This record gives sequence, structure tokens and C-alpha cells, in this order.
Amino acid sequence: MTNVTTKPTRTQTAIDAVADAYTATLLELDPSFATSLGLPGHETEYRDYSPAGFEAFAAATRSTLEELAALEPTDDVDKVTLHAMRERLGLDLELHETGWQLAELNNIASASQDIRAIFDLMPTATATDWEHIAGRLANVPGAIEGYISSLRSGAANSLVAARRQVEIVIEQCQRHASEDGFFTTFAKEATLESGEALTGELTETLATGAETARAAYAALVDFLADELLPQAPLKDAVGAERYALASRVFLGSAVDLQETYAWGVAELDRIIAEQRAVAEQIAPGASIEEAKAVLNADPARQLKGTDALKSWMQELSDKAVADLAGEQFDIPEIMRRLECMIAPTQDGGIYYSGPSDDFSRPGRMWWSVPEGEDSFTTWSETTTVYHEGVPGHHLQVATAVYQSGLLNNWRRNACWVSGHGEGWALYAERLMDQLGYLSDPGDKMGMLDGQRMRAARVVFDIGVHLELDMPAQWGTGTWTPENGFEFLKTNLDTSPGQLDFEFNRYLGWPGQAPSYKIGQRLWEEIRDARAAADGTDFDLKAFHTQALNLGSVGLDTLRVALLG
Repeated sequence: MTNVTTKPTRTQTAIDAVADAYTATLLELDPSFATSLGLPGHETEYRDYSPAGFEAFAAATRSTLEELAALEPTDDVDKVTLHAMRERLGLDLELHETGWQLAELNNIASASQDIRAIFDLMPTATATDWEHIAGRLANVPGAIEGYISSLRSGAANSLVAARRQVEIVIEQCQRHASEDGFFTTFAKEATLESGEALTGELTETLATGAETARAAYAALVDFLADELLPQAPLKDAVGAERYALASRVFLGSAVDLQETYAWGVAELDRIIAEQRAVAEQIAPGASIEEAKAVLNADPARQLKGTDALKSWMQELSDKAVADLAGEQFDIPEIMRRLECMIAPTQDGGIYYSGPSDDFSRPGRMWWSVPEGEDSFTTWSETTTVYHEGVPGHHLQVATAVYQSGLLNNWRRNACWVSGHGEGWALYAERLMDQLGYLSDPGDKMGMLDGQRMRAARVVFDIGVHLELDMPAQWGTGTWTPENGFEFLKTNLDTSPGQLDFEFNRYLGWPGQAPSYKIGQRLWEEIRDARAAADGTDFDLKAFHTQALNLGSVGLDTLRVALLG
């Protein structure tokens, strides 16, 4: 079995060459992608967010699929690459043909967020770094203009996001456009890594760029409010056809949505029963809610302020890396640095960003804390650190980045499938319980709360978007956002700000949220099938090494690669 610490190498094949060439094209078409990988060049530029830009991506995809059609795999790595690229690129074209890419707008994963968020990943150590930032700030208007052009083109074909999402994005953009918003603050607080102030000329250039970016977001607000909002439909549900395609995009596998919905209902019931058993351990006779109240009242489980939150996250993350490296997972020294960060935004959400290609920028775990929230409980978030860090996203993503001698650039850096990635992170949470890291009943209750949330959103997401009948234990009639919100309120133990964020995310990003739990289900099915096939020879650590060395692929591809 391949061990990641040995960093195996292989001779590049014709299929690798096509994959690398396609990745190079993606980097040319999307300079922010290069920034996210920590690669030099095009630091001040943005992709073309206009319809012409999307067509350029589609043309490159078509051409690559044509080249792959003429090639035969030379080894098992090639077989996986070919299977994965045909599945991913084929879906990209299917999605392109629907036209919905032009209309993409939601509270978490659309151009309005991406254009701003890239600044979080840009180096800030030197004057040259800040010159790049100033250049990109100056190019925000062009990116926004291209985005508006696409939204206008989508609207001309009656493709417009739901009114709820447009209103939320208007609010987000208004914050960025304000005089004390992100861009102004970012420029004002600019310093060198040494602590020295920037030159007066560079400070002025940054201020001008920030004002330019701020004005561009103000123009986006005007367009959204005056032109797009009046055309936006009130209905949030996207329907079965669009949902099925979205589900395939996020899973890399076509699942029976009705069966998956029924499984989600049963899985939610099972997790709640498990929570009740853990509640009994915390306080005999207590309900789940009463047990959580006991945990929340425990001073040893409380954190006050984001500095305390950041320090606690870092300490727990460092311990997990130290404990698991070599014992349960192959973690090379270069991968063991993981930084825990408080995000510069207040939108809600916890997320991971991968290391640069040379690991000079480490993997990072980000917490976007909603405005006004400064109290946190460790019992509810211990499993989140494992989800975002090790053995979750950091181990998964950093392993793929590390495997430069085994995987082509597309496999390492360009292919990301939510059901694979998020499914692995949930799988990792359960694994940490099995390894004894959640033996404390409070920490286990937190893990179960996270699993319950993920099961609940399988039910909510499919139920609301397909307008299915509610299960008897949760209500009557057809799912709607309104009764769905009450359902989420019951099953997601989170702050009001985070609950609103999650609710709106599910409505505006169909198929993505269920990919976590469905992905976990498929990961566990593949592991169990492999264990059954190997019998007494099954080696869990070796299975994980082989699986992670594949990089992120669709779940059908994962099944083929690991089971044949």
C-alpha cells in the first residue's frame, strides 16, 4: 500500500499531460484560482465573470474532453483520472447548457462573495504583496461589471435567483460598500509583516483602490435592488430536475432522491435516539435539551471572546495532529502546520482553505463569527475542529497537494467534489469517536449535534426543493421554507445568526448541504465493502492512505478506484 510519507513518483502520461494542460488553462482563465493555490502571476487580476468568460471555460472543457476521448490509460492512476475527468467535465458542460451559471447568486457561494473573499488569501507580508492587493482592488469594478452582465443575461432568459437570496446579497454588498466596510478597513489597517508602516504613496494607492472597490459594490447594490430584485421569483424551491443535476454536481454520483430522503428521515431519528442515551450519561433522567443546559452552564466548557476561541481551536488542532500523525494516519512533517483563524467577515460559517502548492502558506481553519456573538462552548465545537482540521479537511486536502509525484495538477488542485470532501470530514468526526477522542459525553453530544444537523438538512433540502410531504413526526402537509425553518430550529442547536445563515444557505444552494451526510454514507459503504472483501487482511490505516492519495474525486469514481 502506498504511504504518503514516501512521496511516490511516476512518469507523466499522455492523460496527465492533458489534465495538466487543462489546469493551466483554468489558471489563465481564473487568476483567483492561482492565488488560492499560492502560485505567482496574475496577482492583480480577476476572471471574466461575463457570459463570454463562462463560454471560454466551456470551450476549454469541450476541447479537453475531445482530447481525452482519443487516449487510453496506462496505469491505475490514469484510469482514475480518466473516470474522474469525464464525470466532472461532462457535468460542467451539462450545467453550462442550463444557463444557471449566469444566474448564480446566493448568500455563500457566488461571485459577490468570491470577488471579496480572495483578499483573505493574498499575502500581506511585503510592500510588493500590498502592491498586488492595490492592483486587485482597482480591478474589482471590472469583475463586478462582468458579474452584472451575466446576471442580466440570465434574467433575459428568465433565470433569476429567488428573491430571498437577492435581498440577502444586497445586504452583504451594502456592508462591503459602506464607509467602514471591509475594503476601507482592510486598506487602513495595512502594515508590513515587520510591523512597519507602508510608504505614503502605497498607502494612498491602497486607499484609492479600496474606494474604487467600495464604489463597485455600491453599483452592484443598485443593480440588484433596482433591476434584478423586481424580476426575482418569490418561490425558493428549484424543483426535481434542477435539483437532481445539482445533487450530481455535489456528489459525483446519482442517488435516488426519494430513497435518500427516506433514509435521511430514519437517520435523523436514529441520531436523536443516540443523543438521548448520551443525555442520560450527562445527567440521569435529563432530556437532550436539559443535558445541553448542564453543559452550557459548565464554566470549564465556556469561551469568552474570539481570541479565546482562536486559541482553543489552535490548541485542540495541534494536539490532534500530534496524536494522529504516524499512529492512525500518514502525516508528513510539512503537512502538520495548520492555522486557526477568525475570518474578517461576520457572515457566519466555519470553513477551511488549503495550503499553497509549496506549503509556504499553511492550511487554515476559518470561523466567521456573526456580529454580536462572543460566547462559545467547547463541547459543541470540539468535533468541528476535527471536521475542518485533522483528520478532516486539512488531512484530506493537504495530502492531495503533497502528492505532486503521484497525481497530476488537476487531481491535486483543480478537482473538488463536495460529497467526497465534506463526506470525508463527517466520516472523520465519527472516526474520532471510534478512536476515543469523544469519550467525554459532552464532546460526544456535540458530535451528535453536528451529525443531527447534517441529517436534518438532508430532509429539509430535498423536502423543500422537491416540495415533498413532511414526515408525520415533524408535521403535516408539504414542506415549505416556513415550516422548514421551524424544523431546523428544532434540530440545529446554534445561535440565531448562524441559524438564519444556514437556513438561507440551504434555500439558495440546492443539493450542497445534503452532500455532507450523503457523502459520509457513501464513504462508509465503500469502507465496509472493502473490509468485507479483504476480510482479516483489512487494514484501516492503509485504506485511508490509499483513499486520501486519490485526491478529491466524485463518489462513483471513488467506488471504482477502491473496489474495482
